Amino acid sequence: MITEEQVLEALKSIDDPDLNKSVTETGGVRSVRIKNGNVSVKIALARTGTPEQMKLQQEVVKLLKDAGADSVGLRFEALEEEEIEKHGGGSPASASLLSKDNKAEFIAVTSGKGGVGKSTVSVNLAVALARAGKKVGIIDADIYGFSVPDMMGIDTRPKVENDRIFPVERFGVKVMSMGFFVEDNAPVIWRGPMLGKMLNNFFNEVEWGELDYIVLDLPPGTGDVALDIHTMLPECKEIVVTTPHATAAFVAARAGAMAIRTHHEILGIVENMAYFESKVTGEKEYVFGEGGGERLKDELKTEVLGRIPLGQPTENKDVFAPSVYEEEHQIGGIYKDMAQRVVEKIGK
Repeated sequence: MITEEQVLEALKSIDDPDLNKSVTETGGVRSVRIKNGNVSVKIALARTGTPEQMKLQQEVVKLLKDAGADSVGLRFEALEEEEIEKHGGGSPASASLLSKDNKAEFIAVTSGKGGVGKSTVSVNLAVALARAGKKVGIIDADIYGFSVPDMMGIDTRPKVENDRIFPVERFGVKVMSMGFFVEDNAPVIWRGPMLGKMLNNFFNEVEWGELDYIVLDLPPGTGDVALDIHTMLPECKEIVVTTPHATAAFVAARAGAMAIRTHHEILGIVENMAYFESKVTGEKEYVFGEGGGERLKDELKTEVLGRIPLGQPTENKDVFAPSVYEEEHQIGGIYKDMAQRVVEKIGK
């Protein structure tokens, strides 16, 4: 039967990928527990949540099984900054959005189906939070249907320095999107693992700096990409977007159920395209019916954060941004109130 001494001896050959020193030398082996041949190890690394960690995990499992372990359980945590500096590493504070040192709150915007204005809500919520003085980033995680750069009028691409990607900033919001990495609006024909790797890069290889909020524009529905993101983020707040139509609300309930099952907190519902208001008479027409937001609110036991009418941002030839509402616009005011409500609910 494998012993603790054998486990520690085997781990001497495992290097922290950022410090190029053995995890035993860095003090990264936090605990070793053995019961009936089953080994549990906690390891601290300079950076967590990276592709290198996943590779290291596979190496440790194989190494310990070859040494005689029946099964291997691993947990990871981050080294303290003092420990990292002691062993010649830099501060990991901005290394990964998934590290425990990241203080940003994740807000995922989801929907059950496409065409309900989820990306428009994501963009305008992010801009409204930035206008409120918050440090905000947005990840266009709708890999197949990316649209955030176009909606925000972005025509530049991220810079890459020292193998780190620097997001594009517009309206005070730092932006990352698959749209920056394809040519001429080409279709993305990728398998799931490739998409997962791109999303990992967005979380781990981008120099986001200090942020208060990260808004995630999720793909509609409950497919592989949405599930991957739910799994990646142990703590995330979610906003579910629907239209008043009964079918849209019915389908959106599935996206909300996924959030609940992955232990994410639903902040509330946004009912988009709630009505059309005539500029001439002020009369409201409920083009897509009524009640979808209320039904979804009751089913998911949450609140309606905002009801957004059909509309179009004011065209500004000096500032091209097809989907961003000005703060003075009626709908811009709704997003301002929604952002304030989100801040109050999160408490940050």
